[in-house]
Amino acid sequence: MNRLELAGESVRAALEALATAAPSWLAGRIDVAGFAQRYGPRVDGWRMPSSQTKRDRLAQVFGQDALALCRAAWAADTPVWIREIEAVGLLRQVLVQTYTIRSDTRGRQVIRKRDADDGVPPGQLRLASPYDTDARWAAKGEDLFWLGYKVHLTETCGTLPEAEAEAEAEAVAGAGVQPNLITDVHTTDATVPGVKATAPIQRKLAGHGVKPAEHYLDSGYPSADLITKAMKDGIRMVTPVLLDHSAQAKAAEGFAKNAFTIDWKARQVRCPAGKTSSHWNPVKQHGKDAIVITFSVLTCRDCPFQQQCTTSKPGRRMLTLRPQELHENLARARAEQQTNTWKNKYALRAGVEGTINQALDITDIRQARYRGLPKVRLQHAFSATAINVIRLDAYWTDSPLRRTRSSRLERLAYQLTA
Repeated sequence: MNRLELAGESVRAALEALATAAPSWLAGRIDVAGFAQRYGPRVDGWRMPSSQTKRDRLAQVFGQDALALCRAAWAADTPVWIREIEAVGLLRQVLVQTYTIRSDTRGRQVIRKRDADDGVPPGQLRLASPYDTDARWAAKGEDLFWLGYKVHLTETCGTLPEAEAEAEAEAVAGAGVQPNLITDVHTTDATVPGVKATAPIQRKLAGHGVKPAEHYLDSGYPSADLITKAMKDGIRMVTPVLLDHSAQAKAAEGFAKNAFTIDWKARQVRCPAGKTSSHWNPVKQHGKDAIVITFSVLTCRDCPFQQQCTTSKPGRRMLTLRPQELHENLARARAEQQTNTWKNKYALRAGVEGTINQALDITDIRQARYRGLPKVRLQHAFSATAINVIRLDAYWTDSPLRRTRSSRLERLAYQLTA
């Protein structure tokens, strides 16, 4: 539901709950016939007016009805249990998150839908459904949007020795190969990014006695802090880290961070022109330790490489670094992922995409059958269990793994290079 549908459906959900629990009270507080005309059928975006003016007017009507219903529920002579009905409480929350109430020049109260300037709550706090308080809107890229939850699957994986790999390539694909099994299912609301799930997943794997020596993840899961922490816990994260996002690095011209030489003991940085920094300031950024390096305006002003180094208004270069251990681990990971050895090794992670596809085809894991995060977590755990049972059955009955489809030309190229 979009915000307009949510506003109307929240009123409808509260009316349905009150019509069941307190019909006499409801009939004495609202125009039942008028409300039934507006909220009898579900509020559906397909049946809403196409005109933006009419949709704005409808949003105001939904807000006025929500406000009237909440005022009635919170009136002094209303039984307390009326406002303790879940749908009524959710209506009040949606009303606060979606609308503002102000007084006009005549002292009349005016209700209107919030916009960005009115303090719309962030996605992790904003209700997205009057029926599921844990569901949230999320987006991935420019084209993928969904309402609900996010699930992370972890499975065992391994590489066969070269001799076994060659024998396996000539035999029936996958015969005798131990199955990869799902070892962890981590479900969150849809707004939690992957980087926030990494540490909890690794803690659960260690707690279950299946801590990985190498943990293969996609680029949404690592950070310098997580890579360093995992190394101390005996886990090597094999994952592409985000590259330098400075303007110079993005433009592939000028001097990115790796062009500067850092002297950690002297607390100075030397630029490609041989000049040293003037300030070294430890700071906190987003709750994490960082170091802001500043070069003097006098140093940068007459530098022949100034245009390649900075476009800031003061005309001087500034760098933001993480503490030494984190910086060096991140730099090492960035350099390593450019090598063919690392790329060939990381190809192993592609196997989990097949697991996700299998979970979709067999268990429809992306369709939440229940309301609320606890029940959805249980559904995902059962889905993973079903996949493991299927894989174990195939292994115990000597059913071969299916070979990934490839063209005859690709197979010929493999034979010629093997």
